Amino acid sequence: MTTVYLDNCCFNRPFDDQLHPLVRLETEAKLLIQSEISHGRLKLVWSYILSKENHDNPFEDRRNQIATWEALANQKITRTTQIETHAKSLLSLDIKAKDALHIACAITSNADYLITTDKKLLNKTVSGITIINPIDFARRHFL
Repeated sequence: MTTVYLDNCCFNRPFDDQLHPLVRLETEAKLLIQSEISHGRLKLVWSYILSKENHDNPFEDRRNQIATWEALANQKITRTTQIETHAKSLLSLDIKAKDALHIACAITSNADYLITTDKKLLNKTVSGITIINPIDFARRHFL
């Protein structure tokens, strides 16, 4: 079964301005992915960095809705020295620190995909994980 790791910007996509067509399509694809997770057809990975970023979200309603996905996760990744070291090595690829932690957690969990809407991150190639937009993931797996 396919294992996915959704980063924080992906979880937050439904709260963005839906008037932009790409945002709306990414939202629909992300909701489809979440439906597949809810029905047990995809495995979800959750991490400590997702919890931290979500905890820091100033919007309580968004924070609460996103937090419910932790309970549906098949695997939870905790902070380790190995993850921190791996994340530091990713900084040389011009990847931001939080994104590097998400990638390191996804790789550590053996996730098949890291799903994101972050354009800069989508342009990165990282050994050990496929970084993909929710639309492209949905096209690959559901069409």
